Amino acid sequence: MKTNHMRVLLSAILAFVLMIPSAAFAEKDKQKSPSSTNPSFQNVSVHDPSIIKDGDTYYVFGSHIEAAKSNDLINWETFTNGYTTPNNKLYGDLSKNLAGSFKWAGENDSDSKGGFAVWAPDVFWNENYVNKDGSKGAYMIYYSASSTYIRSAIGYAVSQNIEGPFEYVDTIVYSGFTKQSAKDANSNVDKKWVNTNISNLISSKELTNENDSWFNADGSYNNNLYPNAIDANVFTAADGKLWMTYGSWSGGIYLLEIDKKTGKPIYPGKDGKTKDGRMIDRYFGTKIAGGYYKSGEGPYVVYDKNTKYYYLYVTYGWLGADGGYNMRLFRSKSPDGPYVDASGQSAVLPGNVDNSPYGNKVMGNFLFERRIGDPGTGIGVGYVSPGHNSAFIDSKTGQHFLVFHSRFPETGEMHEVRVHQMFMNSEGWPVAAPYRYSGEKLEKVNRQNLIGQYQFINHGKAYSGDITESVYIELNKNGKITGDATGTWKKTSHNEAEIKIDGSTYNGVFVRQWDETSQSYVMAFTAMSNEGVTIWGSKMEDKSDKEIVQDVKTDLNLGDTANVVSNISLPTEGTRHTTITWKTSDSNVISATGAVTRPEAGAASKEATLTATITKGKSTTTKTFVITVLPYKENGLAAQYSFEGDLSDSNAQFGSGTVTGNRIDNNGGTISYTDGVNGGKAAKFDGASGIRLPNGLISSDSYSVSLWIKPEQLTQYTTTFFGARDSNNWISLLPYGTGNGSTEVWSGSSTWYDASVGSQIKTGEWTHLAFTVDKDAISVYVNGNEKYKGTGFPNIFTTASTSFSLGVNWWDPPFKGSMDELKIYDGSLTADEISNLAQRNE
Repeated sequence: MKTNHMRVLLSAILAFVLMIPSAAFAEKDKQKSPSSTNPSFQNVSVHDPSIIKDGDTYYVFGSHIEAAKSNDLINWETFTNGYTTPNNKLYGDLSKNLAGSFKWAGENDSDSKGGFAVWAPDVFWNENYVNKDGSKGAYMIYYSASSTYIRSAIGYAVSQNIEGPFEYVDTIVYSGFTKQSAKDANSNVDKKWVNTNISNLISSKELTNENDSWFNADGSYNNNLYPNAIDANVFTAADGKLWMTYGSWSGGIYLLEIDKKTGKPIYPGKDGKTKDGRMIDRYFGTKIAGGYYKSGEGPYVVYDKNTKYYYLYVTYGWLGADGGYNMRLFRSKSPDGPYVDASGQSAVLPGNVDNSPYGNKVMGNFLFERRIGDPGTGIGVGYVSPGHNSAFIDSKTGQHFLVFHSRFPETGEMHEVRVHQMFMNSEGWPVAAPYRYSGEKLEKVNRQNLIGQYQFINHGKAYSGDITESVYIELNKNGKITGDATGTWKKTSHNEAEIKIDGSTYNGVFVRQWDETSQSYVMAFTAMSNEGVTIWGSKMEDKSDKEIVQDVKTDLNLGDTANVVSNISLPTEGTRHTTITWKTSDSNVISATGAVTRPEAGAASKEATLTATITKGKSTTTKTFVITVLPYKENGLAAQYSFEGDLSDSNAQFGSGTVTGNRIDNNGGTISYTDGVNGGKAAKFDGASGIRLPNGLISSDSYSVSLWIKPEQLTQYTTTFFGARDSNNWISLLPYGTGNGSTEVWSGSSTWYDASVGSQIKTGEWTHLAFTVDKDAISVYVNGNEKYKGTGFPNIFTTASTSFSLGVNWWDPPFKGSMDELKIYDGSLTADEISNLAQRNE
């Protein structure tokens, strides 16, 4: 009897469950993760990463002799030691081992004066390579050595261990050579072509002779047509032949066949043209992309046995955070081309034209912006100048991966490796997933779970330093798309997406991915049009207008409102186009637009109440903020750190500094003391430590900073004096700045600001640096002389809780050297006052 009753009960429960519409499960399904635990990432910085899988381990090798490995493409660890020599992890005695290439470029020469420039290697296992002892098989690394933007060389080395050390074999392609003897600045290298391997190739009859077209009329190198010999990539064709593609700016990307037994190129020997009219040069090989002094670098070719296409990736733009680096894609049925994009346009440019319309744009600058009311913290997920990628097809799983380096919004030049899975669309083109790889798999999706509102990115075809920020669209149940873009959508097959927007059809896939901002798995889509434009979508949680308004109210924050010293930026929009309007109780204290009127020095603080009205649709609510505006401070010395054996403020207005590790908020570190600039002591920084100063040293838009520094070494972006309202709003005094490396005051906020002095200070000697700020005007001084004056400088120190440090920030290498007599002033000092601070006691 009990058994029969149980059967009846279970049947009733099952019948009830089956009556529930599938939409009721959509929200739970949204949170279901592809794995049992949420992903945790371990990041590394390897510029220009080239990927190889060895056994169950993935490796990336990159510029500046950096490399890392991973078992899952998620958690990476480095195993190299940069330019260390001897005992270099990859090259042993670096200087001696690669001397054959360094005779031409790359060590202590011209633009690499005082150091090395070893770039963009590619590593692969060649089972056919014949070693010195006659055995077969070796790991081969093809690297670049460079001294100028055109004088470079590609060499290769071999090892029986993928982690090295690699032993030099030969230097195989040179560029930047001239017709007659000539030398670059800061160089003793004679650039005449006879000092390359070309003479030997002519002697061995591998080349007929030199090519007059290599040279301009004045005998200089013709880099309008011919390549910079860097960025080698070696790949195996379907017929087993080995090929190397290479080249960077400005004459284009070239291809050479490689002898599998020796690793050396099989040079064409004589000039010619392909059937479709592309250049074949006797030495450089077949041109497959670019040319005419247009950007294009980091070529990488992958053969897909399923589509029977060779896919050529190239990166356009400049690699810096403001350079608009972006990845492009072409394909061909033959390893030597012609490579074309989705529109059928050749990768080889037809002339001196804008190259932005050419090539499928895989990815550029973007930001899935976290707006007020969205889950998580920070500004959202996005990349700046992603590029110089490699790609990989896993033979076991069939998964495609895109591996590249990227910078990030509002974090300067800091870069890390990123891996995104790629999926083949219905037109045979790989499209990149919107979020980094976290173990997701392409699975069947329920159409009901696709309906809803999305953050939407359209990568377009143009490129610049601008960031494409997400907008909002909605995939409606009736197949219509509404919102900031309109069109239609449908799911085809198990997971394929067909999206029509503004007259263009995009084909791709729906895939569930991990969103690092919301810390949840979300539905996403990636698709590409026949014009080579990529679009992405990231599904947002289904919420009513009332819930959204409440989320915005909860998240709305104006920061430290009890110590206001400058205008407050009042947001007017929250998530999903929620509107925010403001009213003030006293416009003489703060206006409805956030403009603050500070009391005069010596007066009391003033208060007012700001009221925000938050509205979406018919739902509305309010939130109030009590604003306390502090009076101005009297001009004068605010703090002085003289480092006379301790880190105290000798002006006795602020607390002592504390020692940090290699970041502003790390523990550990060591600060010692050495001879100071004027007979006393100075703080000595070991290159792995910094000083955290008290919060609130500056809380004004009018201030001055003065200090003495004596660098032992100069590393780009390394800070001396650093102040930040948060990680997105900061200023940094750099001895070795951005761009050409001149000393500067650098600021990151809503816009970048570079206050460069036009030259770089020297190591091993004391230099006085100072800068003054008066509202948006800034002046920068070196040894008492004004070297920069400008306006439009951002107002960073808007609260009394701003963070300050010496020698470290959140991202860049710590300072190594000495600092003395840091002085902070309320108000902007005059040029004469700065000059007096720069005087040394004789």
